[in-house]
Amino acid sequence: MTLPDPLKLIEAVPLAMLVVDGAARVVLANDPARALFGDGILGRPFVTVLRHPAINEAVENILEGRAHSRDRQQARINAQGRMLSVAATVTPLPLNGGQGAAIAFEDRSGIEQADAMRRDFVANVSHELRTPLTALAGFIETLRGAARDDPSARERFLDIMQREAGRMNRLIGDLLSLSRVEAEERSRPAESVDLAALLRNVVATLSQGADAAGVRIAFETPPQGVLVAGDSDQLVQVFHNLIENAVKYGGSGGVVTLTIESIAHEPVLRGPAWAITVADRGEGIEAQHLPRLTERFYRVDGHRSRERGGTGLGLAIAKHIVNRHRGRLRIESEKGKGSRFTVALPVLDPPASK
Repeated sequence: MTLPDPLKLIEAVPLAMLVVDGAARVVLANDPARALFGDGILGRPFVTVLRHPAINEAVENILEGRAHSRDRQQARINAQGRMLSVAATVTPLPLNGGQGAAIAFEDRSGIEQADAMRRDFVANVSHELRTPLTALAGFIETLRGAARDDPSARERFLDIMQREAGRMNRLIGDLLSLSRVEAEERSRPAESVDLAALLRNVVATLSQGADAAGVRIAFETPPQGVLVAGDSDQLVQVFHNLIENAVKYGGSGGVVTLTIESIAHEPVLRGPAWAITVADRGEGIEAQHLPRLTERFYRVDGHRSRERGGTGLGLAIAKHIVNRHRGRLRIESEKGKGSRFTVALPVLDPPASK
């Protein structure tokens, strides 16, 4: 049986892998290892490629015969100026009649980041639920005690309790919606949706509330044939959220403008698109907040958002829905000059002619 070339063998390994000889010099490195540590590492002492005491000690123990089985280390390493969390496995490897070692690196940075996001998410949900639950528990205790026979206090507390219960209900609804959207994100919708008709329905639904807030929703007449491949319920959710937010937080300008524009070539989408923009003339948002607006539970003004019924999940849900539709969400704002939220969606391809 002919053995494979050692270099070809480690090139087949998907993890970054180095092989060192008895003198602890790097003699083989696959492409992922060169991408991690840079070119020109062959022939160099391993200690100059990676300066990490625990991993260096594991290599030395194997090369000097003090260890005869693989050693796995969880470590944070500096790879060309990037700090990465890795699982490094050092394995004895007979080499040219002597003792060598193979060192494989599994990048676990993404897993750790996902774990951190999960912990943050659980902490945020717990915090968001704890506040109204604490309020409800306090008012229930008060109603059972001092306010039991005070009709005016009882009505006031019941109103607050109803509001807090509604807030929890909205939060749970948004959490379920976010979970569904994330589960479907890789499945592109194929239904044909008329955006113009959809937006007219959304505007009609929100007009009464906008009028009550002293805000006019100006919807410029769109062109004909505004068709995209989409999930109509999810797109309604996106534009309902964007327009409602514009009325709530940008309504001080008195007008929220909704426009549809045809784009011959949207660079990110690599083709023609429809751009739907929701613009307000309100206070605007400071630049440092813009990159984080679509993060879960991120609020520019947390107290104001909660007072107006916000859960901090609306824009996160909108971003995932737009991603599912292979579109893009762009946010532009300047303090004192209002905000613009633009959703670009690919134009629906015409049916192939027979």
